[in-house]
Amino acid sequence: MTRTQRWIRTAIFLVVGLAALFSAASLSAAKFNKVLDIGKPAPAWKELLGVDGQRHGLDDLKEAKLVVVVFACNHCPVVKAYERRLIRFVDDYRDKGVEFVAISVSRQPSDQLPQMKTRASDSGFNFPYLIDPTQKIARAYGATCTPHVFVLDQKRRVAYMGKIDDHLDDSKVGERFLRDAVDALLAGKQPEVAETRQVGCDIEFVE
Repeated sequence: MTRTQRWIRTAIFLVVGLAALFSAASLSAAKFNKVLDIGKPAPAWKELLGVDGQRHGLDDLKEAKLVVVVFACNHCPVVKAYERRLIRFVDDYRDKGVEFVAISVSRQPSDQLPQMKTRASDSGFNFPYLIDPTQKIARAYGATCTPHVFVLDQKRRVAYMGKIDDHLDDSKVGERFLRDAVDALLAGKQPEVAETRQVGCDIEFVE
């Protein structure tokens, strides 16, 4: 084999190898989440304090078919716009084996536990509202804004992540991504849309 032929063969192997590498990366990498991929095990949380005065963990929800986690806070106007929709969601899916948990990740004074308790009471929250004081859980999920929603399947793998729906105004919603994902999973199917770009108030992480 001549030097030119060896060079050509090496170049072909290199191109094929790089193509396979980038193909594999594109299949496993999430579009909008730099930390967590669809189909990966969801990070567990333990002993997060809730507005009910109790400590909560993901393992407490073992009997649930699905778990919906939304990272939230008090001060964000986008979260406020979705409160009634989230309360309705819990009402609609509680008897179907779907558990819902909201986790506050903000370090602002208006987002601390006493203020969270007031907000939950005034708004009639029908779901656990927990505080992540170290922001460790939000980082583990790759959450970047509030609200940022994650749907965990029965094996607690991430099956959907992103935004709740496609419009801040409930009367103008066309795509209900969260509900569609949950409905598909309850029917034994994978969501047609597994990830969307999250929209909301940026989480200010403390370095």
